[in-house]
Amino acid sequence: MKITLPGHWIGTLAPFLAVVVVVLLFWVYAPDQPMTLQTWQFVAAQTVVVGLAAVGMTWVIISAGIDLSVGSVIALSGVSAALAVEAGWGAIGGVLAALVTGALCGAYNGVLIVGLRLPPFIATLGTMGFYRGVAKWVAANESVRPEDAAGVSFTAEIADWVMPVADGQWLAPAVWLLLATTVLGAWALRWTVLGRHTVAIGSSELTARLCGVRIKQTKVVIYALAGLLAGLAGVMLFGRLTVGDPTSAVGIELDVIAAVVIGGASLAGGQGSVTGALAGALLMAVLRNRCTAVGWPNFVQEIIVGHIIILAVAIDQWRIRKTNH
Repeated sequence: MKITLPGHWIGTLAPFLAVVVVVLLFWVYAPDQPMTLQTWQFVAAQTVVVGLAAVGMTWVIISAGIDLSVGSVIALSGVSAALAVEAGWGAIGGVLAALVTGALCGAYNGVLIVGLRLPPFIATLGTMGFYRGVAKWVAANESVRPEDAAGVSFTAEIADWVMPVADGQWLAPAVWLLLATTVLGAWALRWTVLGRHTVAIGSSELTARLCGVRIKQTKVVIYALAGLLAGLAGVMLFGRLTVGDPTSAVGIELDVIAAVVIGGASLAGGQGSVTGALAGALLMAVLRNRCTAVGWPNFVQEIIVGHIIILAVAIDQWRIRKTNH
């Protein structure tokens, strides 16, 4: 009896199968460097920052947009969290400060895009530099070390969330947070009005407008949501570094966008998967881990990741042409 999988399941499983293929290839190449349980725990923790940002970026790309400022938003949010902890707001205050910062940055992106009718690529390319400059300004062009000033180790509380191997736990708390965010994001995209409107805008903005979708307001909300999750990623990066570094997360936007595209999202909009984006982020983390394990220099990792992005976009374009014909 022949068993066939629906196209939806094939698209969902393909990124996870790619992770398996990469692991097997490196196992064949370097059998003395296997993926142990501890390695997987470390890789899972390394996936958190890109994974959280990728969940938000999935919504943006499905709406036929793009956000090149995500790396700068992560850095600015991390600095905001560090400044809040330094001011004595505690760990929760630091998280809230980062979330508000990220959401405001995302909303500003959305306002620029719909208010000035700018292409998302151009608008977020501009805010990428703007947010990075603001991060350096509020941090006085240096890393913010809240423990040195506050004398209270609230930073350690945040750092405990992203520890690769937590005592007595299978996964770090931040990894569980990523999984919960992915499940919630996937559910919202499929079952909520905002999710359906997001897909409708990406599929055909004109048709969505004729159907009564409030295009401008929805786009602002989508970019604010992406900014909120980038802010959460900024908190996780702050916990990993234990400092608010305004120069951190440079180039991470490429990893985030690559994770989303590898996960099955179309740059033309209207199609994407939050769970696929998680698999894409995991694939990027596994690649970097395995390249380091076999002793390949950093430039080799960049070459591989660059060509994975090219391949993913090429497959996306082929898929679009096939659909149009």
